[in-house]
Amino acid sequence: MPVKKLKEFLDGNSIKYVTIRHSSAYTSQEIAASAHVSGKEFAKTVMIKVDGKMAMAVLPASYQVDFGQLQEIFGTKMVSLASEAEFKYAFPDCEVGAMPPFGNLYDMEVFVAETLAEDKEISFNAGSHTELIKMNYEDFARLVQPHVLQFSWKTVSMPGDPSERWNADY
Repeated sequence: MPVKKLKEFLDGNSIKYVTIRHSSAYTSQEIAASAHVSGKEFAKTVMIKVDGKMAMAVLPASYQVDFGQLQEIFGTKMVSLASEAEFKYAFPDCEVGAMPPFGNLYDMEVFVAETLAEDKEISFNAGSHTELIKMNYEDFARLVQPHVLQFSWKTVSMPGDPSERWNADY
């Protein structure tokens, strides 16, 4: 069971959490809908490479990574999306693409979008495409000690809304 390592870690730190089983879903928006969780509170983990080093970018399901913003923050031109082939072996206990945002369990840095850090609770993949964990954001932050940065923007379905950024590539 992929979620075992994560649950043992949470239990070992006396963290209160809820496990939610849902029908098989693969995109963050599908998972949030399937589990009846707000897209703003569902934390998706996007694997990125910063100057070739693997890291986790964690943001709300309804948001997208702004790679230009990350390049500015890190002062580099080498911030990119990691391919599944590049990261799948880093998470041997997880289904590909369902890794939880606990980089500390996998020896990698975690960058959390400022918007997600504003939530009282977060939900995230628990290592499989059929199970997620919901817990207090403060507990998550205390255990993971992520770097909270402003690097995402909300996806909207239609272009032209001046209050939102929109990109047809997403």
